[in-house]
Amino acid sequence: MRNVIDKLEEMFPDCEILHADGFERAIIGFEPLSGKVIYDIEKMTMILIEEGLNHEDAIEHLEFNVLNSYVGEKTPLYIHTLENSEDYGN
Repeated sequence: MRNVIDKLEEMFPDCEILHADGFERAIIGFEPLSGKVIYDIEKMTMILIEEGLNHEDAIEHLEFNVLNSYVGEKTPLYIHTLENSEDYGN
């Protein structure tokens, strides 16, 4: 079974696809003009919790090791979706 990264590379063969290892299930999109993979931060957090971290440690890990990492102009985008926001609809 192909993973989402393989599918993106097939769909956009001329783009260099940079991705965060281990977070393929948190990919929610791809911005073709910039060539950036888009991740849902809440889904990334849940992946780390499934791997044994508590919520606070998962957030800390993401902040220090993933979200603030710059790997060039194709650095992925990490977003909070409106559907995961407590303020959504207010």
